[in-house]
Amino acid sequence: MTIQKIKPRIADVGGIPVARALPNRERRTIGSWCFLDHAGPARFEEGNPGMQVGEHPHINLQTFTWMLEGEVLHKDSLGNEQLIRRKQVNLMTAGHGIAHTEQTPPGINVLHAVQLWIALPQSETPIAPAFEHYPQLPEWMQANTRFTLLTGEFAGRLAPTRQFTPLVCVDIEALGPDNVELALNPEFEYGLFLITGAPASINDELFELNEVAFLGTGKNTVRINTTAESRLLLLGGTPIDVPDFQIWWNFVGSRNDIIQAQKDWNAHDPRFGKVDTDMKRLTPPDLPWVDKAQPAS
Repeated sequence: MTIQKIKPRIADVGGIPVARALPNRERRTIGSWCFLDHAGPARFEEGNPGMQVGEHPHINLQTFTWMLEGEVLHKDSLGNEQLIRRKQVNLMTAGHGIAHTEQTPPGINVLHAVQLWIALPQSETPIAPAFEHYPQLPEWMQANTRFTLLTGEFAGRLAPTRQFTPLVCVDIEALGPDNVELALNPEFEYGLFLITGAPASINDELFELNEVAFLGTGKNTVRINTTAESRLLLLGGTPIDVPDFQIWWNFVGSRNDIIQAQKDWNAHDPRFGKVDTDMKRLTPPDLPWVDKAQPAS
């Protein structure tokens, strides 16, 4: 299979422009990775509050935040309050329903982060909402490149990050020009996302900032050539197998799951709980599948 090049689109999240690489018309998922936002690097002038994402819900997914620079304060309806800093991961499991906020703390004038979503598998037993913070992750050097394993197994190492489906995510930071060849699991489909240091060559094809190189399955290796300081994310996992899989606003699941979740959120149903915050409670846009003349039931 030829490498598929996926170009991002620009979105706004809490007042910050982000490059959104997944979902995309060309590709919706890489394994169970179903969402990829690259925020920043953004610097805020004095008086600019930075990112302010008000109270909003999630279902049937995990939010996975990898912090590259700056700080973000997470608060959720389970009562968790956690500051995430550089080279740390916040992992929130939405399960059947959770709400949270994300904001730049006072005095912080920079934001650079990648946020991903992971689609949870269908289960007869509902997955309970949860939150975990990972301040230390496996890290090692190979030639002129630093690797950090964010989740899964790679290069004989295992990350502590909780998983519900087979996945891997590796931060690849070239400290200068380098050529590396990485061993892959042929049962996984893989993508490489270029965060900084464009262009970079992946299997002899050039990729620009915020582009994804989708490798597909059946690959045993991939070659990465960098001519300067560069940073990439390697994402992989078994192809997703969720019937009627949909993404709408902050929800993942079947169409019926999403219709019910939106109805519950708008009705302030207790399934999502309440975040201890003064931030605005966000309202979803109208569902595309429901006749506006007929209320969702």
